[in-house]
Amino acid sequence: MAIFNLGSINADLVYQVPHLPAPGETLSAKSYSKGLGGKGTNMSVATARAGSRAVHIGAVGADGRWAVERLMEYGVDTRHILTTAEATGHAIIAVDDAGENSILIYPGANHDLASHEIEKALSEAGSDDIFVTQNETNCQYEGAKMASAKGMRVAYAAAPFVVEVVEEMLPMLDLLILNEVEAAQLTEATGLLPQNLPVRDVVVTLGAKGSRWYNTDDAAVTDVPAVPVTPIDTTGAGDTFTGYLLAGLDQKMPMEQALRQASKASALMVTRLGTADVIPDLAEVRAFQP
Repeated sequence: MAIFNLGSINADLVYQVPHLPAPGETLSAKSYSKGLGGKGTNMSVATARAGSRAVHIGAVGADGRWAVERLMEYGVDTRHILTTAEATGHAIIAVDDAGENSILIYPGANHDLASHEIEKALSEAGSDDIFVTQNETNCQYEGAKMASAKGMRVAYAAAPFVVEVVEEMLPMLDLLILNEVEAAQLTEATGLLPQNLPVRDVVVTLGAKGSRWYNTDDAAVTDVPAVPVTPIDTTGAGDTFTGYLLAGLDQKMPMEQALRQASKASALMVTRLGTADVIPDLAEVRAFQP
């Protein structure tokens, strides 16, 4: 079994600032670092560190070989990462003293994928595998449609949130992951509450309040509390949550158990400064005592 992730690969340029900049404000950063990131990358690394096989489908520019090599070091299958003429995507991230962040993304090679390359990658997949994508690449719809046709479990982490894209993806989805704001926006656009969406499992992350799982088959709603910690950096916490959740499901955990492990992993993640490079492994998560 494996998790096939059609996802972004970015260089994260992280600046520690006293507060997030207001419009027109110029700030001096207290520190700077460059690391591996992108929502897709973070989820693949989290999946691999949670003990599942992660197959990444994505693209970098000629300047992104370091990112592919680092993904390999972290246990991710990188055979389906293309090198294109575009520059590697990157994100400029400001993190304030409270751990909150502001992110500016340049997609670059992440928007240079071809559907036939996705089809080639998914030729190795079967109905026991999971397909996941986000909204930082092109070809998400095509990839989800191919995966659904193969009988794969199709998951979508709907960020960055664009309501029209989510509505287009809904018919292919088995699992939809949203944050609280995104869920409200989707309800406003469709008139449907999360429990009424045409998706079997809907997970809404609630930040410090934890997460809520809607099983639309039986109308059950399950709240999973967050693990209380003092955050240092919230960047990548949601991606860590998603990667650990999918790994748990891949390992045949019941949904609630997978959610609890994902909550623990994301709590540990926010106590660290950085993104893909600092995602905790399974041994660290299991040993974590907040």
